[in-house]
Amino acid sequence: MQFAYTTAMRISAEIAKQAPKHTVLKDVFGFDGFRPGQEQVIDTLLSGENVLTVMPTGSGKSLCFQIPALITGGLTIVVSPLVALMEDQVAALEYAGVAADAINSSRLREDNIATWRRAAAGDIRLLYMAPERLMTERMIAALKKLDVRMFAIDEAHCISQWGPAFRPEYEALSQLRALFPKVPVAALTATADAVTREDINNRLFEGKAKTIVLGFDRPNIRMSVEMKQNWKRQVRNFLSRHAGESGIVYCLSRKKTEEIASYLQEKGIKALPYHAGMEQHARQTNQNAFMTDPGVVIVATIAFGMGIDKSDVRFVLHLDLPASIEAYYQEIGRAGRDGAPADAHMLYGLQDIRMRRVFVENEDAGPDRKRREHKRLDALVGYCETPECRRRSLLKYFGETIESCGNCDTCTDPVELLDGTEYGQKVLAAVDQSGRIYGAAHVIDILRGVLTEKISKAGHNQRPAFGIGTELRKGEWQSIIRQLVAAQFLQLDVRGYGGLTITLKGEGLMRGLENFHYRKDTLKKNRAANRKIRDLATVADLPDADTALLAELRKLRLRLAKSRGVPAYVIFPDRSLVDMARQRPATVDEFAAIHGVGAAKLRDFGETFVTTINRIS
Repeated sequence: MQFAYTTAMRISAEIAKQAPKHTVLKDVFGFDGFRPGQEQVIDTLLSGENVLTVMPTGSGKSLCFQIPALITGGLTIVVSPLVALMEDQVAALEYAGVAADAINSSRLREDNIATWRRAAAGDIRLLYMAPERLMTERMIAALKKLDVRMFAIDEAHCISQWGPAFRPEYEALSQLRALFPKVPVAALTATADAVTREDINNRLFEGKAKTIVLGFDRPNIRMSVEMKQNWKRQVRNFLSRHAGESGIVYCLSRKKTEEIASYLQEKGIKALPYHAGMEQHARQTNQNAFMTDPGVVIVATIAFGMGIDKSDVRFVLHLDLPASIEAYYQEIGRAGRDGAPADAHMLYGLQDIRMRRVFVENEDAGPDRKRREHKRLDALVGYCETPECRRRSLLKYFGETIESCGNCDTCTDPVELLDGTEYGQKVLAAVDQSGRIYGAAHVIDILRGVLTEKISKAGHNQRPAFGIGTELRKGEWQSIIRQLVAAQFLQLDVRGYGGLTITLKGEGLMRGLENFHYRKDTLKKNRAANRKIRDLATVADLPDADTALLAELRKLRLRLAKSRGVPAYVIFPDRSLVDMARQRPATVDEFAAIHGVGAAKLRDFGETFVTTINRIS
């Protein structure tokens, strides 16, 4: 989308130039205060330092580089992996009055040339482009002639060889530090465990960047996992709790997205498919409908990804097992970005695990990467089977510790646990006696007394643990081992060959100082849920009169968004509409005090919204 760059469109950018960060935050973006971590990242960049920051989805990562870009002036280059992500962010900035634009493959060549000329003339503050376009000799040479003040690398986990979303075109970004030694670089991501963070820091900054990790918790998202039994019935039961709400249903295959979308349409649900095999126009039409129309359910493969920034997604439903913990975290992070309650529910079965293993083995990758992906899958299955707080299990993977959350299925509907201390001690004995370097398959063969060539060669059939676990089947031992990992008695070596090692907690179990409880059967009867996610007005505790006004304001926002071809949140986020309904500003001056109203939005939308508020009031 192209906008005319008039003097008026650059009002906020001129206000921002050389202005204090709090002034920019209020006058340009309409916010009264920073969210946790934002100010620390901004100060680091303003001091000229490089920074790697990990912040939860929806926590305002973009402001961390947008505000320094406006304060320092010059040109900031933003590296983004997806066209949709670029276009959404550029549109949001332009509606805030900031001079921003993108150069990408979806635009006509003459439009890209015009954008570059504006950047070269100093008329653009933030220029978005993909890594493969940025890291060409011609582009680098051209940028060296401009006043480049900062690089911001969004979705920075894509650069890491340890991450599941590794993208080779990101590798060249490691040259930026040498090419522009005096220009600070910000690397931002919502998805990076400790190993991935270390790799990003080493690749981009030779390990010398300041790392700011704000945590991974999204407490407003309720997490739940259910073993597959009758998936159609399970889907109907889940979606009945979200009637009329927007959500995402993730599937493993393109064919399945089409089938499920049709099935849901037959049940009266506004469901649309989305996958990479669709014709581009149809795919874009369905995405636009999801972004702008209320109550649309998108049924998608992971092709429906990082470019989606819709604030009022009330649920994410996985009908198949995701690829990894990181992928799962990123996908559920598309729910509840407005801070209101949202659901992340997964249906999973043994067939899912088998299919994911096949995908990993069929991947065109070396043995090291395949081994890492298998271990990531192990961690995800451990999350699915954990008897403890599900959120605690998820965050533990990213190195974060919390108490039980009270907002997941294992907290609100605890499973029956059996005493598995003896089983746990048998597993630990097999791990210990085989040298603490082997994976689960080898350990299970020891327990069940299976004399493989590998066991015979290592002499493990001579160990006391050989054959002490014949009372359980292989699958049962696999479940117990996964649960021992989830409960931190065992640890997987992700960097190495996926061997099992015994933790300090596991040492206590071996000595009889700890107990281990496990869930014997993860298949449980479906319970019809009667919990209904409260709508935005209820969450905001608005009285009926204000709720009626809020409904009208949402309709107005939708009309404005559709007329401009942008997502509704670009006009105003839900929080701003709630503030309008509660405060009922009667004049444009009063409207200026509303959350999210900066100078440009006050000019463009103030009179329209005030008129509606006065009419309803």
